[in-house]
Amino acid sequence: MRAGERNWSAYVPDLPGCIATGTTRRELERLIREAIEFHIEGLEARGEAIPNPSVEAGSVSVAVE
Repeated sequence: MRAGERNWSAYVPDLPGCIATGTTRRELERLIREAIEFHIEGLEARGEAIPNPSVEAGSVSVAVE
């Protein structure tokens, strides 16, 4: 997830083209979940394999003076 000046955005490296943006982190989390579900439904409908997750992510906090 990434915070922009006016929005949040996320992408799923294991599902190329699976992205979402929202005005708040909470909205973004809901939208990226929906995007992932939709993307997987499309893969299944076309008989394509669902890739295993290959990316791990986390977050850190840094104190700024």
